[in-house]
Amino acid sequence: MALNLKVITPDKTVWDDSIEEVVLPSTTGQLGILSGHAPLLTALEIGVMRVRPDKEWKAIALAGGFAEVDNNEVKVLVNNAEMGEKIDLEAARSEYESAQSNFDAADKSDDKLAKTRATQALKKARARFQAAGGMAS
Repeated sequence: MALNLKVITPDKTVWDDSIEEVVLPSTTGQLGILSGHAPLLTALEIGVMRVRPDKEWKAIALAGGFAEVDNNEVKVLVNNAEMGEKIDLEAARSEYESAQSNFDAADKSDDKLAKTRATQALKKARARFQAAGGMAS
């Protein structure tokens, strides 16, 4: 028995199809979901969701949100989501390196708002770079 996965952002549906397995970046760690999973509602971190529709895994970069599991249906409601295969690897690498530099600079300052913004930007850039296949999760 398969799961039905829907990944929905405010402006589009990124995924709506059957899958065998999904690994979610929950706020408490990686969370694997198979068919028959107990009902669940969880917050999602900025990170990479792994989806296995058949034998091959696919990566989707998520920008935080929530996931609901019920009756072999997984609904993922997020601020933004991108299929890893559609992300330009070199552009993602450049964005990640730039975000890392900005984070390093902000981390040395006393500006808490700048640190928070740099941390969020780094998490998003890392998720995109990972989903594109540029670094291990």
